[in-house]
Amino acid sequence: MDYSKLALEKHKEWKGKLDIQTKMKIETREDLSTCYTPGVAAPCLEIKKDKRNSYIYTGRQNLVAVISDGSAVLGLGNIGPEAGMPVMEGKCALFKALANVDAFPICLNTQDTDALVEIISSLEPTFGGINLEDIAAPRCFEVERRLQEKMNIPVFHDDQHGTAIVVSSALINALKIVKKDHPTIVINGAGSAGCAIAKLILKMKLGNVILCDIQGILNKEDKLTSGQRDLIDSLNEENRKGTLKDAMKNADVFIGVSAGHIVSKEMIQSMNDKPIVFAMANPVPEIEPELAKEAGAYIIGTGRSDHPNQINNVLAFPGIFKGALQVQATCINDAMKQAAVYAIASLIPEEELNPENIIVSPLKEGVADVVSKAVAQAAVETGVVRKW
Repeated sequence: MDYSKLALEKHKEWKGKLDIQTKMKIETREDLSTCYTPGVAAPCLEIKKDKRNSYIYTGRQNLVAVISDGSAVLGLGNIGPEAGMPVMEGKCALFKALANVDAFPICLNTQDTDALVEIISSLEPTFGGINLEDIAAPRCFEVERRLQEKMNIPVFHDDQHGTAIVVSSALINALKIVKKDHPTIVINGAGSAGCAIAKLILKMKLGNVILCDIQGILNKEDKLTSGQRDLIDSLNEENRKGTLKDAMKNADVFIGVSAGHIVSKEMIQSMNDKPIVFAMANPVPEIEPELAKEAGAYIIGTGRSDHPNQINNVLAFPGIFKGALQVQATCINDAMKQAAVYAIASLIPEEELNPENIIVSPLKEGVADVVSKAVAQAAVETGVVRKW
């Protein structure tokens, strides 16, 4: 199947993936007077009395903005906001199809940090949550941090946290199979996804993390981004130095969020017994699954749907936002993220775990409901829900 050709044909046919439909009929004067003037003044005045009433009288309670500046779209790079719109529309379609959450795509014609923060924060009265998407590192770290400080609704950069959550879920199940405690985990790719994965793995005490970029193992003497600097003191407890090849020697786990075909069979062979390899670069993984298996990889995961163990953000973000919106959470905190990790991992019973079945399919029915329930409970327990 030539998906590029098919996608072009379908996108031309669809002219966008989203429609706007009304929830009411407007066929009579009574319909018009209730939906619009004069009747609409009544909910307006109730919201004027208390802004929290916007969650009762408008669609805000189930509405997410999917926002990008077009600077890091998929594996395509800085292609701009217009070119990023098909991805944002697709993300919105997934929100609706998988979690019945309404979402609207917004692509902004600026890549200035201050402008992004000002524009996005000013959208707060309209939405119940903000999903940041495809914003390049290191700008994405500051944009998200400042928005979280400024806004009183959930702000979630999916490229960071969605990736980290699903990777951690797959890792928990993989480690159960190989029966390894406190493994050495090499992450290649020290951008938004790599830093977020490292941060969550360390927070959950899943192992010792060695973070690498194109130059090799990160250390304190390197010129670091803000995201890398926040992590550096917690990384590499074995104090390894050198290249990615050096990092992978005697490692237990390799997690790639970097570039295609940069890992060799010899590098896999240098790892410890029963190595776990998550080669998630898309569309070309860091090492082809067949080669990794030949080299002795015991468990292999990729970002692709044509191989077992697809590690895909779509397992996380629909349910996370659904749960956050249901309880009117004011943020998505670490407890909510960890609840999502364990919820996704739990979707494969332990008796069904095997090297080719460590993570549930993104298309399995009910995934978002399981995740949303866990996230909502964590939000309530940690007191980050809107008080009425």
